[in-house]
Parts: sequence; C-alpha cells; structure tokens
Amino acid sequence: MAAASRDYSRESKLLSGLISTRKIMSLKSSWTFFCLILSVSRCFADDDHEMEEFLKREYSLSKPYQGVGSLGSSHWELMGDAMVTTDQVRLTPDMQSRQGAVWSRIPCHLKDWEMQVHFKIHGLGKKNLNGDGMAIWYTKERMQKGPVFGNMDNFTGLGVFVDTYPNEEKVIEAQKKRYTPRTQRLFPFVLAMVGNGTISYDHERDGRPTELGGCNAMVRNLKHDCFLFIRYIRRRLTVMIDIDGQHEWRDCLDIPGVRLPQGYYFGATAITGDLSDNHDVISLKLYQLTVLRSKKEEEEAEEEITIPSVDNMDLLRAGDVDTGMSGTAIFFCVLFSMLGCFFLIGVGLVMYAHWNESRRKRFY
Repeated sequence: MAAASRDYSRESKLLSGLISTRKIMSLKSSWTFFCLILSVSRCFADDDHEMEEFLKREYSLSKPYQGVGSLGSSHWELMGDAMVTTDQVRLTPDMQSRQGAVWSRIPCHLKDWEMQVHFKIHGLGKKNLNGDGMAIWYTKERMQKGPVFGNMDNFTGLGVFVDTYPNEEKVIEAQKKRYTPRTQRLFPFVLAMVGNGTISYDHERDGRPTELGGCNAMVRNLKHDCFLFIRYIRRRLTVMIDIDGQHEWRDCLDIPGVRLPQGYYFGATAITGDLSDNHDVISLKLYQLTVLRSKKEEEEAEEEITIPSVDNMDLLRAGDVDTGMSGTAIFFCVLFSMLGCFFLIGVGLVMYAHWNESRRKRFY
C-alpha cells in the first residue's frame, strides 16, 4: 500500500513537472511570437519613420456641422450657393451657373498633415453632360470666387481638382481634330496643381500645362462612398482615391520635392456652368502627422518656405507646352523633307551641268 502510494506520488510529480515544462515552453513560444510581431511592427514603423497621426478637430469638418456658416460659432465659413443639410455640405445644387465653397477660418501651421475627404458628386445629367467639378484647397487666399472650380485663378498654394467635364476634348472636336491614344484621358479626372500667385489654370486644356499628375476616377452617381486622400509629409505630396467601395486606397499621384508654406487655409469649392451636378462634401478630416526625422531632415524642415514650388519643375513657363506630333505627322514631315532634299540635289545637278557645258564652249 505504501509502495503504491510512493508510485502514485512519483507519477504525480512527473506529471506536474511535464505540465510545468509545457507551460514554460508555451510561454516561451508566446514570447517568441510576441517578439516576432514586435519586430515586424518596428520594421513597418521604421519604414514609415514611426509615423503617428492625430485628428485635428479645429481643421476638420464633419456631422452634425454644428454652427457651420454662422458668424463666430464655427471654424468653417460658407460662400456663394453652398448650404448645410443634415447629411452634407452641398457646395452646388444640380443647377446651372452656380458656385459655392466652404473655407476654414483658421490657418494651418502643421509641417506634416493628411486630409481625408468624404464626398459625393451626382446629378441627372448623362455621361459628359455634367459639370464642372470640385476642388480641395490649401492656399494663402480664402473666400475668393473665381473660374477655377469656384475659386480664384492665379492662386497661391495647392489645389487638388476632381474635374468631371472634358473641356479640351470638346475643343478638339469643335476643331474637327481627334485625340491621339497618347493624349486621351477618361473623365472624371483627379489632378493636382501648385500655384505661386502668377500661374494661371488653363481651363480649356483641363489644366494639363501645369498639372503635377493625376488619374481617372469614375466618381459620379455611385451608390457607395467616395474618398480622396491628400498627404503632405517631408515635402512629398501623395494623392490616393477610394471609389470602388472596397475600402482600399488606389494610388493617383506621388510627387517629391513639393514645398508648401505653413499658415495657409483649407477649403472646398465647386462650380457649374451650362452643365451641372450636385457637389457634396460629407466630411473633411485633417490629421497631424508626427514623424521622427534625422538631424538633416530636421534642418531642412526648419528652413522657412515662403513661396510654393516644386523641385525640378519649371512652374513659371507661360503658354502652351509642346504636346509632340502624331506618327502620321512625323511621316509626312520626313517625306516632304526627303522630297525637298531630292529637289535641291536635282536643281544643283542641272545647274552644274549647265555651268560645265558653258565652260567647255569657252575653250573651243
């Protein structure tokens, strides 16, 4: 009986030791997994320069839009035909010759920021029978009516445009010309432009001469939400869109060397002409981005920027840019050049033969 008891006690100790060993191994495995996750997260953090974001409510616009447009009771001010409803800030109704805007009253002094725009464009007009579009701004000027999607021309700062009407295409069609596959683009089209106060937006060419880049974005009359993402960090401008209802960002443009001063104002504007649409802003959410910088990056960030500019891009050029020639035009240019050369050679040979004949007659 005592032997059986000792055997049972020994088995209990072995079993408890085995359980303890398994617990330790399990703890070690869990700790290893935790360290792996931590190292991976640190890698991603290092890739993103350990970036953190904070919602800045004083620069953001969202439901229930309390006091928007009222004097002294909101950080946002309405202009033109813009109006507030329970669901959105409607910049323009689906009516002709309207323009409206909503502008922040507080200048933004953040070095790095990210703007997420929730918007909707819809109306009764069919494809290419709607217009004209809307824009998101970060500019020195505010509350100025004008032809650039409801804002002034020759602006100072950044404009990101959602252009819904192909003006250049209609001009080319009126001239009985055709787009080449290289230059044709689908509308609506999202593009960005940086202005320094002297650069004009070319409305007839849909801003091509001064655009930084862009992408097509079929945003009209969608049943799901549309989002626009604008990030400015370490003098790099990134624009992305989420318009497919999949909650996934799609790249639109990514431009380094963009220099934007601090202290400018955020705003959203829209305009209609002979064609129209409802242009609605559901929310504008601004996030402050906190990024760990190297000493060199800190020194560069401390340099004061007074005039908006883009590195390696001549924004002061005036007039049209050379769009190049089509293959057919190049072919005819080469053909006529060769014919001209042959003609000149023929004329030269005839003149040489005539001169040579005259010289021989003088010797007889």
